[in-house]
Amino acid sequence: MDLEHAYDTVNVYRRGGELRIELNRPEAMNAWNLQFGADMLDAVRRAQADDVRAVVVTGAGRAFSSGADLKAGFEPTPDGDPDVLTPLHERYHPIITGLRELPKPVLAAVNGPAVGIGCSLALACDLVVMRESAYFLLAFVNIGLIPDGGSSVLVPERIGFTRAMEMAMLGERIHAARSVEWGLANRSVPDDDFDAEIDALAERLATGPTRAHAAIKRQLNAWLFDRMAGQLDLEAELQQQSAASGDFREGVLAFLQKRPAAFTGA
Repeated sequence: MDLEHAYDTVNVYRRGGELRIELNRPEAMNAWNLQFGADMLDAVRRAQADDVRAVVVTGAGRAFSSGADLKAGFEPTPDGDPDVLTPLHERYHPIITGLRELPKPVLAAVNGPAVGIGCSLALACDLVVMRESAYFLLAFVNIGLIPDGGSSVLVPERIGFTRAMEMAMLGERIHAARSVEWGLANRSVPDDDFDAEIDALAERLATGPTRAHAAIKRQLNAWLFDRMAGQLDLEAELQQQSAASGDFREGVLAFLQKRPAAFTGA
């Protein structure tokens, strides 16, 4: 596999018709910061090239993505609250919708924990294959936030209201075997066999009927995700309100201090 482009936080590789996007902040478990959002968005736009026939999204190191980088903080709004609205609208949403609407198959190779917006990213893909040791986690509630990045659409469409509410409200890990059982993922693969499985499936997709793949995505998107743009706007609005809460401030502080949060409902 040839390295096509190395951004600061993302690597893009090519092999035949396959484009592989590797999240590359392994020291931070591929957490999203401002640079990552910009790099990832450009990588997704590269996938629109005519000679790309399939896309794989995976992570470097031991994680797929641990979500937003809380240590990096957020730019302030004029009111002094963390500005989560701008990165959602300008970077995160175009990444998620870019993958969801890309007229070619996208495979999430979930090599480790996929947390928060990292979970959203994986579920925005068409097929999801997980290492046996990997897990999903909607961790937002653990810091006083709500699921974003399309999770309020992507999760219930895959697993239904009951399980989506459990993931969102309890903020617990859903390991690979249960992810397959619930319908979050297509396959769970033993860790030692994971790379070979991803390579074989990526080649199958990249040499398959590209026009049929595009039409399949279009028809399922029309049925399941026709209202996604409006839902993303609602998520961002509610997330900005959550980011102005005392519970969010306490949640982040508790995370950084590695202690349980003491939420008050404020």
